[in-house]
Amino acid sequence: MNDARNNTSKNIEKSDVSNETILKFAKEITVKFIEVGRVTPATFAHTFDNIYTTIANSVRNR
Repeated sequence: MNDARNNTSKNIEKSDVSNETILKFAKEITVKFIEVGRVTPATFAHTFDNIYTTIANSVRNR
């Protein structure tokens, strides 16, 4: 059972997440922040860039 989990973890680590997928996640998170009033038009560009970069770094282990 542990071997199966280890193999699955290794496969996930080796797989590369596409830029499109990261973009979709960043968009959804940004939309949620807009809905709750945490992001305004004035802060959108900076906030979106930070969210996208954070997700990309997280999934690509950089």
